[in-house]
Amino acid sequence: MQTWYECKVNYLKIDQGGFERKSTDNYLVDAVSFTDAESRITAIMKELTRGDFKIKNIKPSNITDIINNKEGEWWFKVKIVYISIDEEQGKEKKVTNYCLVSANDIDDASKQLHIGLEYMLVPWESKSISLSTIADVFPYIPVQIVLPKSKDNEDQTTDDGIMDVEFEDEN
Repeated sequence: MQTWYECKVNYLKIDQGGFERKSTDNYLVDAVSFTDAESRITAIMKELTRGDFKIKNIKPSNITDIINNKEGEWWFKVKIVYISIDEEQGKEKKVTNYCLVSANDIDDASKQLHIGLEYMLVPWESKSISLSTIADVFPYIPVQIVLPKSKDNEDQTTDDGIMDVEFEDEN
């Protein structure tokens, strides 16, 4: 399960007129801890901005699902509710989740939400859709280690330079 952190960053941004102005934006980062979220947003902001930036706040987000439409211009926060059955007590209970959907407008967000949640087997309904303050979302992307070929690792390296690593069982 992914853990999302909302990071508020203050930096100089070039506006449409070509002038620099101070801006504070919220970003959503997939991380395992506050420290990981801070290091990830720092690395991301070093690539996105030129000059100084300041991380103002990092907090856990209540977002459980991201529905990313590559053509969407805005991020919409959607509150969905579905019924779950507590197997121990045999009672129904309402479960509330929040999704972030990229779309061009509210109607498009609703459409993208229905497409993105087709996999759910239980009936659900959206309780609210609102424009989010999130500027961008950065999911975790695993990095492959690529080593140059050398005599030491030549037998372990494939033709494309990616090293195959095998771990021995300690038992």
